[in-house]
Amino acid sequence: MRVNVGFLAIALGLAITVTGCASPPNADVEAARASIDRAVTDGAGQFAAESLKAAQDAGAALDAELNAQQSKWFKSYDRARALAVAAKAAGDKAAAEAVAGKEKAEAVAAKEKADAAARAKARMAAVRIGGTIKAPTKIKDVKPVYPAIAQSARVAGVVTIEATIGADGKVVDATVVRSVPLLDQAALDAVRQWEYTPTLLNGVPVPVLVTVTINFTRQ
Repeated sequence: MRVNVGFLAIALGLAITVTGCASPPNADVEAARASIDRAVTDGAGQFAAESLKAAQDAGAALDAELNAQQSKWFKSYDRARALAVAAKAAGDKAAAEAVAGKEKAEAVAAKEKADAAARAKARMAAVRIGGTIKAPTKIKDVKPVYPAIAQSARVAGVVTIEATIGADGKVVDATVVRSVPLLDQAALDAVRQWEYTPTLLNGVPVPVLVTVTINFTRQ
């Protein structure tokens, strides 16, 4: 009986020793932290803020679990390992979304730059209506939306706009030359959707400048 008790004591001691010496999942932890750091570097704070927060929260939960195990006599890092894997996955997701978001933003910026260059080119090449240059015929009309704030303030009036009509008949640029502040944007939004028949000069379509007026009358 004494032998059996001694054997059990030794076995229990070995078990305690093994459990107490359980090692933290350092490789998994470092991979998780590197993934979250990469997401930050890739611009997740700007392009994937929600995913970055989720990754950082997962990283915080991992750190809390590691700290909790440090204060224990008998350590177990199974949960820490699972949290590390989850934190890395969240970091990878945030990094991927950041890269995609940045690429999308760059594409939008490039398009806006190209559109601005096209507008500038059209303005420089545009000819004014008059003489042999006939006014184009509008083929698509969009009525302006009377802003509620202007109606409430009982604001009415005429907004005059100089529009550049591209060679294809679409409005490529519009500028207010006579303003009614509460009505200008509504007028521009409408005019920019108008379309005209192409204007020909010596049989070749050319951009033209036209002056249009939008009259807002109180209901």
